[in-house]
Amino acid sequence: MGVLDGKVVIVTGGGNGIGRECALLAGREGASVLVNDLGGGLKGEDAGSSGPAEDVAKLIRDAGGKAISNSDSVSEYDAVAAMCEQAKKAFGGLHAIINPAGILRDGMFHKMDPADWKAVIDVHLHGAFNVTRASIEHFREQQSGSYVLFTSTSGLIGNIGQANYAAAKLGVMGLSRIVAMEGLQKNVRSNIIAPFAWTRMIASIPVKDEASAARVERMKNGMRADQVAQLAVALCADGAKDTTGQIFAVRGNEVFLFNQPRPVRAMARLEGWTPESLIEQALPAMKASYTDVGASASVFPYDPV
Repeated sequence: MGVLDGKVVIVTGGGNGIGRECALLAGREGASVLVNDLGGGLKGEDAGSSGPAEDVAKLIRDAGGKAISNSDSVSEYDAVAAMCEQAKKAFGGLHAIINPAGILRDGMFHKMDPADWKAVIDVHLHGAFNVTRASIEHFREQQSGSYVLFTSTSGLIGNIGQANYAAAKLGVMGLSRIVAMEGLQKNVRSNIIAPFAWTRMIASIPVKDEASAARVERMKNGMRADQVAQLAVALCADGAKDTTGQIFAVRGNEVFLFNQPRPVRAMARLEGWTPESLIEQALPAMKASYTDVGASASVFPYDPV
């Protein structure tokens, strides 16, 4: 018996990294799995291949599970709608979608090509919209469904050189929140995970010095994709039915629950504010409560457990 017995799950980006581990674990936990992967390069610039998705689906089948493959792009709505229909036709239903599919096109914002901005937004943010919109009516009708979408500390906290990725991943947070709010009465859940894991996306980040090299080596050993998959699969299970609208991170054997934006300081002035009074009074008074502009590593400066 597994926590996903009788469930049908779509896993995007399932040919490599976190998606691969999510698909394999979902299969071991009893789910029938549609493994989706474009089979393209890290930047999403090539035509892709059906091989990676089918390789993972075959591993699930060889282990006694049920799996099929799909190599369409999550950035295309009609393709995602067809993917959902494929899962329902093959397995008789659809109960959860895990969506870690992604690409990277890093670069300093003042040098960023508009095409690189659009490509990342299309896969990450539009991709998250596509998988939720294409399935949300089905989930609402059956009054059951779970989305596990993927955000990043690049969006929640920030990282230099990733404006496109950060904007998309913070957008995923807003999307998930509304899907969770609107789905509450229909038992449709949505949660997001910010993963720390050694994947080809992380491997693409340049190593500039010995300290960075040492940190990368620790990441390889201490932050694995299979550790992220444990939470992703758990959030699809009926046992997590009371968990929705939340932001998690997985870092090695650590699981974090993030807070969400709420006011931290307020000031009022009976006669109203002017630019001068804001500069002289409000901003200095609020300064102690500002959030610094440190990157993700400044929030997680220690080795994973």
